[in-house]
Amino acid sequence: MHHLGDSSEKLREEVFAYARTRLEYNPPPLDGPQSPEFLLAAAGKTITEEGIGGTAALGVFADVLAPATISTDHPNYLSFIPSAPTEASKLFDLIVSASAIYGGSWMEGAGAVHAENEVLSWLASEVGFGPQAGGVFVQGGTLGNLSALVAARHWAKRKLTKAGKPMPAKWKLICSQEAHSSLKSAASVMDVEIIKAPVDEFGKLTGAAVAEALAGNSGDVFAIVATAGTTNFGIVDRISEIAQVAKQHDIWLHIDGAYGLAGIISPESRNLYAGIEEADSFIVDPHKWLFAPFDACALVYKNPEIAREAHTQHGDYLDVLTETGDWNPSDYAYNLTRRPRGLPLWFSLATHGIAAYREGVKYNIDLARQIADEIKTRPDLKLVREPELSVVVFEKEGWTITEYNAWSEKLLSRQQAFVVPSSHKGKPNARFAIVNTKTELSELVSILDSMNE
Repeated sequence: MHHLGDSSEKLREEVFAYARTRLEYNPPPLDGPQSPEFLLAAAGKTITEEGIGGTAALGVFADVLAPATISTDHPNYLSFIPSAPTEASKLFDLIVSASAIYGGSWMEGAGAVHAENEVLSWLASEVGFGPQAGGVFVQGGTLGNLSALVAARHWAKRKLTKAGKPMPAKWKLICSQEAHSSLKSAASVMDVEIIKAPVDEFGKLTGAAVAEALAGNSGDVFAIVATAGTTNFGIVDRISEIAQVAKQHDIWLHIDGAYGLAGIISPESRNLYAGIEEADSFIVDPHKWLFAPFDACALVYKNPEIAREAHTQHGDYLDVLTETGDWNPSDYAYNLTRRPRGLPLWFSLATHGIAAYREGVKYNIDLARQIADEIKTRPDLKLVREPELSVVVFEKEGWTITEYNAWSEKLLSRQQAFVVPSSHKGKPNARFAIVNTKTELSELVSILDSMNE
């Protein structure tokens, strides 16, 4: 009888050998996408009644499917927000998958949850939260923001109920015009209104702008969201000012730090986050700028009990878990089943130490400033904004989106870099998002040079 769990020693060694080869690439191949038609023809039919066998399936992945995916950990992958996991974190991701650990409850995953909580406690302490803070690793920033906002609305509803006041006809949240698209998505899912306040000349949401947005709406607003590192520019809002307004009106303050909150661990940039200790919750994605594999977003609450009340799922079969008083990660976000996705970061931090992480983040920020200085020396290039963290946005004089796209395709086709155009206020531009400690100034300069070829 054939057992699905069976695997030959030969296949096991072949998989380990492939993983070893992938880990030893320096740098990994950049590769690039292929058309559905190409992939269908090249891969052939792989899902059949009889199966094609592990060796053949691994061959299809290695020879056809993997080369049709871009390596986000390539040093010259500079688009969107890349990923640059340490080797230690990637190795431990293998162990997490091999261990079949359920990370949703203390009963089933106590050891794993303990390790994840140690990382969350460290992040909370960096922000300035007390020892009572806690949370959970969720899939990504979109789910993290949604979960925090659901907890914030729960808290606002509870306050009104206790005061005997009616609920607003429509709940509202305030964020900046440059906030991440996930907030708009969260507002749609929650059926709440989103108020986008204008930013100042530096791209920052200010306390004054939030106060103005609150005028006439304060009773309906359940959350204010400040961004610690905008996706497009890496700009940190004026958190201290915003926190004062939130405190004055007793409104939940959430920090979307999916990309940029990692900058707080570098002493040189910590001042940008002044006032963040006054927030009620924050997110940061270790798969973006804390050198962890996909998919991991740390969601941390100052008072996790509010989140537990908002998110705990109740069912007859769950009572054995939810009524124990244990710390169950599934109770702190919009999730139930979860893998312990914080473990690869835990292992890497334990392996390398926090100091190495501080140095890595500082290196990326310094590199962004160095290439920004180089851009300033070139008369045909113009910085759109001074970089604050590790995102550099610039324009090429006279270029339309057509030229940017052609340049981007040229870089990828010759496997030099992956740099896709972006835009600001309707104008196209180029953008470097630097989160990899193996990215080098000389390579960035070569990419600039290629704009004149």
